[in-house]
Amino acid sequence: MSALTTLSALLAARTLDAAARTVTFEIPEDWQQGRTTFGGLIATLAVQAMRDVAGPAWPPEVSLRALQTSFIGPVERGVFEVSVQVLREGKHVRQVQALVRQNGQTSAILLGVFGTPRDTVVPVMAPARPEVARSPDQSIQVPFLPGVTPNFTQHFDFRWGEGTMPYSGADSWHSRIHLRLKSETVAPELLTVLLADSPPSPVISRFTKPAPASSVSWELELRPVADAEQGDAWWRVDTDVIAAAGGYVNQVSKLWTPSGELASIGYQVVAVYG
Repeated sequence: MSALTTLSALLAARTLDAAARTVTFEIPEDWQQGRTTFGGLIATLAVQAMRDVAGPAWPPEVSLRALQTSFIGPVERGVFEVSVQVLREGKHVRQVQALVRQNGQTSAILLGVFGTPRDTVVPVMAPARPEVARSPDQSIQVPFLPGVTPNFTQHFDFRWGEGTMPYSGADSWHSRIHLRLKSETVAPELLTVLLADSPPSPVISRFTKPAPASSVSWELELRPVADAEQGDAWWRVDTDVIAAAGGYVNQVSKLWTPSGELASIGYQVVAVYG
């Protein structure tokens, strides 16, 4: 496989057609997950497209508060475009739709909810990050194995603080994973979206050999983090399967910044084929 293409490089190479309200990206092989592109990257690029088309007129305090994603079809390596439509702009909340298309086919539909802070009598509620069994230095690191682990995982460090490794045949429904994006710094909003979807579902730890699993839908609620530490700092994502039946898994994830601040809560439906 050729040299890795950083997220920053993908963003720098995008093209904006302001009149058509579309943004075009090109995805290389190293961001693939099986026969499609890593879903967290698709969502991250769609958020960037929303910012490119709708965001220039917004005040700087506008931040992404929620992202709803339906993964409809595969996004293969190569060029795809994101068409952006502003559905409504209120005083505090903006609703923006992004349509991901490749080769004339719809691959994903996303709805971004962007909001500004507002005055309220409600006090701040900031949950504390719970402790886990193992720190990053004590945790098992997952190596990249060509043909076994998805290509996109080369861009991340993953270490299991709790739970069991994929395909270990363990009776496990949860994971606590320390993670970080390698070798680059990106906007905290985009990094939150990217990291929140990067770990595998805990359910694949129950398998004894590699088997397909893919996200069907994903709802992400964000708590804006303006200056979250990056570089060598470890984030953490805690995922719990809360229901499973008929080849579908329902799970909830919490993403924590290196300083222990809650960055996002995600709800996901995962289709499994094993």
